Amino acid sequence: MTLMTCRDAAFAYEGNTVVSGLNFEIDSGDYLCVVGENGSGKSTLLKGLLKLKQPVKGQVLTGDGLRANEIGYLPQQTAAQKDFPASVYEVVRSGRLGRRGLRPFYGKEDKAAMEENMKLLDIQDLRGKCYRELSGGQQQRVLLARALCATRKLLLLDEPVAGLDPVATQELYRQIDRINRETGVTVVMVSHDVRSAVKYAGRILHLRNTQVFFGTTEDYVKSPVGMEFLKGDAHV
Repeated sequence: MTLMTCRDAAFAYEGNTVVSGLNFEIDSGDYLCVVGENGSGKSTLLKGLLKLKQPVKGQVLTGDGLRANEIGYLPQQTAAQKDFPASVYEVVRSGRLGRRGLRPFYGKEDKAAMEENMKLLDIQDLRGKCYRELSGGQQQRVLLARALCATRKLLLLDEPVAGLDPVATQELYRQIDRINRETGVTVVMVSHDVRSAVKYAGRILHLRNTQVFFGTTEDYVKSPVGMEFLKGDAHV
């Protein structure tokens, strides 16, 4: 089942086109990694998929009953967000806000989702701790649990390992891969780490302010653009 489709879509800021020529589909269960140099339009595309930015050309269509408030999103963290003075449980719980509607309280389904996702990310023992006192890797696991509380269909992750040490980076990649495989949640991840992208993702979308590749990881590593990018990823 197709969750989202871009048809000749383009996005712009202040009249200047940032990324164009987008023609791809995201299917249920996919693990799609969006790669490209800095400024190539990766984060802009995520905002388009979230319906936070409308295309200046073409269409972004949703399927399988997917609604904007049912998409889990993990944005790049700012310094202020890392210093957020709330408990882990409060941060995770906030992921249910978009699904509560007009209900004034969190119900049994909300609480079950919180517990399930904290268990999945192995952060149950952190529930009472202050978020800003956690390590970078722990914070990202908390935010991933929060994003999962918003969805059972689609996760959009914007550079989720940025700023993490190598051990925490690999652990988070393994967690994301396990979520995709074990829960069936579709993952779309923006990353500058192309080697980890081809290790975990099933599909690759490569942007250079336009779409230059979309297809399987197997085809990507054999393609001219994939071989060039993999060869030069040390300075990307």
